[in-house]
Amino acid sequence: TRTGHTDIAFVNEWVRWGAGPRAGQAMIVTAKARALLHGRFSVIPEDIRHVAYPVLRHRIVRNFKAEAEGVSVDGIIEKLM
Repeated sequence: TRTGHTDIAFVNEWVRWGAGPRAGQAMIVTAKARALLHGRFSVIPEDIRHVAYPVLRHRIVRNFKAEAEGVSVDGIIEKLM
């Protein structure tokens, strides 16, 4: 989700600062923790979907255009998912 480093048009249009490598690491660790809490030893797609919003919500910063168009960070994450 880093602007200028992706071919995803809406990211380049609405994101001022995107999630970096540590966001990916945080998503992996939290998905593993969620899987363990649910009695599983491996991550399933549901775990990723569940942790994506809390992990990415404070790592993606909207630009002025997104704010003016009423696009929320959750809306950007939803399109990514």
